Amino acid sequence: MADHLTTELRDNDMLNYREEFILYGLRQLGHPVVEVNIADEQIEEVMQDTISFFQNRHMDGVEKVYLKHKVPENFIKRVGGRADDNTIGIKTTTSNPYSRGGDIVGLSTTAFDSFEEDQNFIVIPDAVIGIEKVWKLDNRAISTNMFSVNYQLFLNEIYYFSSTEVLNYSMTKRYLEDLDFILHPDKQIRYNRRRNRLYIDTDKGSLQEDDYLIIECYRALNPSEVGNRIYGDLFFRRYFTALLKRQWGQNLMKFQGVKMPGGMELNGRQIWEDGTAELEKLESRMNMDYELPPLDFIG
Repeated sequence: MADHLTTELRDNDMLNYREEFILYGLRQLGHPVVEVNIADEQIEEVMQDTISFFQNRHMDGVEKVYLKHKVPENFIKRVGGRADDNTIGIKTTTSNPYSRGGDIVGLSTTAFDSFEEDQNFIVIPDAVIGIEKVWKLDNRAISTNMFSVNYQLFLNEIYYFSSTEVLNYSMTKRYLEDLDFILHPDKQIRYNRRRNRLYIDTDKGSLQEDDYLIIECYRALNPSEVGNRIYGDLFFRRYFTALLKRQWGQNLMKFQGVKMPGGMELNGRQIWEDGTAELEKLESRMNMDYELPPLDFIG
């Protein structure tokens, strides 16, 4: 397999970073001096596992972005909908999630038919792995338009800072922000990556058609866009090589004890154990050095 892959890649003048990276991993295992018994499909699966692990665990595998979403009319109709609304798709009946085609002892299978769920969600792109907040869903009376207190404070006082204490100005601004937060608290949101749905728990009055929601979130890096910046990462290289080694050892386990010409003996289990040990060290290193620190929760 490895010889075929090498010939095919070298005959192509347009080698991309991904193909060069695969050859790097094979060379770390001894290719072309040693035949590496891994199928092309297995290499692709190892590559996908490495990318997934890097995107989910490594601090450089994601980037903080601010996505802008225009609020459509049909979403406003779904927010805070009621069963008697003359709109389509406001509610959905939740079926029994524990049903397996028969009754469950001690659990009523008809109880779930009486529950309904609002459809107040926005579909999020697959690349988003986490959402922190949605910025300012409604128009703030204190801080938005030109007739607001904030605007007038700047308009009337900006030229007279020599007669205004900076500390007094800062305290006034904080006081206005506190009032703004009390009168217009941030809306509650819910998000689960596996569902790709961002639920916004608010009422219709806080949203208007064609308003924009600014979503602060983390997006996984796309290797095809960043190229060698991800394939050249030292941790990414080592983790990919360790996965390849474990897969190679897994393939050779069935040949344990087979004598090769010249008296050599295959030892697939040893290769598998070495790869597994390297993966454990790398994942431990990931926990200590490369993961984003968890945020503290107060309350």
